[in-house]
Amino acid sequence: MGKTIALLATAAVALSISAQAIGQKAAAAQPAATDSDQPWLNPKLSPEERAKAAVGAMTLDEKLRLIFGYSDQAVTDVAKVPDEIVSPELKAAIQTRAVKGSAGFVPGVARLGIPDQTQTDASIGVRNSLIPSTALPSSLATAASFDPEVVRAGGVMIGAETRATGHNTMLSGGVNLAREPRNGRNFEYVGEDPLLAGMMAGALIDGIQSNDIVSTIKHYAVNDAETLRTSVDVTISAEAMRQSDLLAFELAMERGKPGSVMCSYNLINGRWGCENDYLLNKVLKRDWSFKGFVMSDWGAVHSTLSANDGLDQFTGFCCVGDKPWFAPPAIKAALQSGELSQRRLDDMVERILWALYAKGAVDNPVKAAPIDYAAHAKVSQAAAEASMVLLKNEGGLLPLRGVKTIAVIGGNADRGVIAGGGSSDVTPVGGAILIDKHTYMPSAPLAELKRELPRAKISFDGGTDPAAAAAAAAAADVAIVFVTQHNTEGWDGDLELQNNQDALIAAVAQANPKTIVVLETGGAVLMPWASQVPTILEAFYPGIRGGAAIARTLTGKVNPSGHLPISFPASLDQLAHPQLPGRGSPDGTPAHITYDEGAAIGYKWYDVKGYKPLWAFGHGLSYTSFGLSDLTAQPDGKGIKLSFSIRNTGKRAGSGVAQVYVSPQDWKKVGWEAPRRLVAFAKASLKPGQSKRFELTVDPRLLATYEAAENNWHIRAGTYELRLGQSSDGEMQTVPVTLPDSVWSAATGAAS
Repeated sequence: MGKTIALLATAAVALSISAQAIGQKAAAAQPAATDSDQPWLNPKLSPEERAKAAVGAMTLDEKLRLIFGYSDQAVTDVAKVPDEIVSPELKAAIQTRAVKGSAGFVPGVARLGIPDQTQTDASIGVRNSLIPSTALPSSLATAASFDPEVVRAGGVMIGAETRATGHNTMLSGGVNLAREPRNGRNFEYVGEDPLLAGMMAGALIDGIQSNDIVSTIKHYAVNDAETLRTSVDVTISAEAMRQSDLLAFELAMERGKPGSVMCSYNLINGRWGCENDYLLNKVLKRDWSFKGFVMSDWGAVHSTLSANDGLDQFTGFCCVGDKPWFAPPAIKAALQSGELSQRRLDDMVERILWALYAKGAVDNPVKAAPIDYAAHAKVSQAAAEASMVLLKNEGGLLPLRGVKTIAVIGGNADRGVIAGGGSSDVTPVGGAILIDKHTYMPSAPLAELKRELPRAKISFDGGTDPAAAAAAAAAADVAIVFVTQHNTEGWDGDLELQNNQDALIAAVAQANPKTIVVLETGGAVLMPWASQVPTILEAFYPGIRGGAAIARTLTGKVNPSGHLPISFPASLDQLAHPQLPGRGSPDGTPAHITYDEGAAIGYKWYDVKGYKPLWAFGHGLSYTSFGLSDLTAQPDGKGIKLSFSIRNTGKRAGSGVAQVYVSPQDWKKVGWEAPRRLVAFAKASLKPGQSKRFELTVDPRLLATYEAAENNWHIRAGTYELRLGQSSDGEMQTVPVTLPDSVWSAATGAAS
């Protein structure tokens, strides 16, 4: 069946890109050119040299072709756009060569061997309503693995499906920090800490681009909530940005080296994200030396002259009524008036071409290919199993052993596992299950539990009537309540569980003291019942094999090893912004929010305020136990070299996570945003009694403050305490390190 689906998908893709393939064959039939004739096709040259040579060989119209992209809707609607905006030739290219159902399309230049850019969403898998794809667990879930290799393997897999379905650009690599716990897109992102987020997003991008395609890091920057996302103005200091949101991007880009960056909808300090000179030109292109291109989010452009502020490609143009800011007539007019220079236009095109050359999209053009969906599903399941977070397990209720009767209740556990909505809403192999307009992956925990526990009598109650569910629970040895929270792009949700699920859990827990709660959520939720149940498992959105991953974890086939990448607040009063400005107002309503908490996000905010969260960042339990020991640390250049050991001190094999935090003697005096920062983490898979030693280096930026006036990083001299533990609120081993004063340029890295 899997091969049949693969062939059908391949056939659909082949039809949609047949014209592109024909064009490639025609180009291949031309007499072979020498390297000196067409240096842009010489793989021995650097991507920079090839891009510059290609631009030199282009006509103006060919250059303009590469900076103006079209949405999927344009395939059907662009015919109505006046020919002076989109030429008949380009309309034909869009209608015949775009991959139907994908996110976007940018026509190439066949004459020069430059391929079309075929763009698809998103970080969890190939999003195309016409093509089945393998859905990874949500990015927040895989961040809980605390293992970049797990995330990279997922990136390799979804990147392979991107290529096999005819796409060479994947709009993946969401790295916005979970500054706002209610953000509807937190499930697409990778947590609240810049180091963890940067490492995980970078690993995903690196995996995707290993397939000779371009990956896009997003949404740049400080797009940390969906409420009025297209009109909200975020006020935040440069210092706070560089030490939080931008640091996450910087670290991710260094690890993943994405070919493109997607600028965000919102305004930052009074300037739109896609025409923000400070973010795009000064930070991204100057300080970080980014060689690739900046593409807009769909509909996020407000001016042709945003090109002067760093935007390189307008993407997502649709139809009549859209503002064609980067269409040929607009750019030609700006060139003629002198508002846009030819040099800047050439730079825009060179950056786009650099990405296509550097990431392999030119030398290894994409083509339709069979997909081994069964093998890919195993990758997704492994990621889900590595990401399950056991929050609570009093009395050792899990793993389930020798249980004769089980009542499974709620969460549509008889049908599948929930997924997030928006541009990460993957159409799964086997077809999506729609329940209340929400996508569920066809992997039912109920059926998987029955498979894992064939001797147990397992019943199911839908959970719509708490009294009936309580009766079912009372009649069983163990009750497992599944609860769901749906999050989606374009909307910020609530931390309270919806549809009377809190009352359901309370009723079941009262009826049966052996109650297990399994959470399928896009992020943090409030749990007024947490003290009433002995066992809580957080599965997040677990992907296409989520039901199997949950069942194997509950039954002990898998030892949970996930740790929370976000803090779970105990109440709304603990949030930095209990009220979201503009919530409930019509889209487009001007709004403003000041992030006066600065870089104190998540656990750092709780430390500053002295709050105790419901569940702390980094928290996660196991069916075995681990010991951390022998922490050593010493200065190493501007950073710190540290080492420690993880040992499995229990009776079961499992994976332990070590986390290292650093605290200055006086955090306010040195200018830190909070008393401590995560500076290192490691994960080890160990048999009982086995140990592993790690040697790690702390990035100096994690020890420094950013000084905007001089564009410097600065580590202030003093004693810093390293703290080694298994969660941010756990028992810590400590060791002091004395650091000298260090100041260096954020642009060049040179000492100041």
